[in-house]
Amino acid sequence: MKIKPLSDRVLIQPNPAEEKTAGGLFIPDTAKEKPLAGKVVAVGPGTSEVKMEVKEGDQVLYGKYAGTEVNVDGTDYLIMRQSDILAII
Repeated sequence: MKIKPLSDRVLIQPNPAEEKTAGGLFIPDTAKEKPLAGKVVAVGPGTSEVKMEVKEGDQVLYGKYAGTEVNVDGTDYLIMRQSDILAII
């Protein structure tokens, strides 16, 4: 991995968006919901005030508008503060 998050930031690879509904209908690209879960790829060292609770490999839930989208080697990631993560699943 070429990205190393600083401070209390976390790099997340979002789960893929749903392609079909439960009934089997295909969802067009314009109607797909942004995923709200993903896998932690890299974790910063934390700060003196913030201890890092997530670790690489954790599956997490985050808010709809959390993080900044980045593209590295053709793969989309989100980078956000640990406080933007809602839960570890």
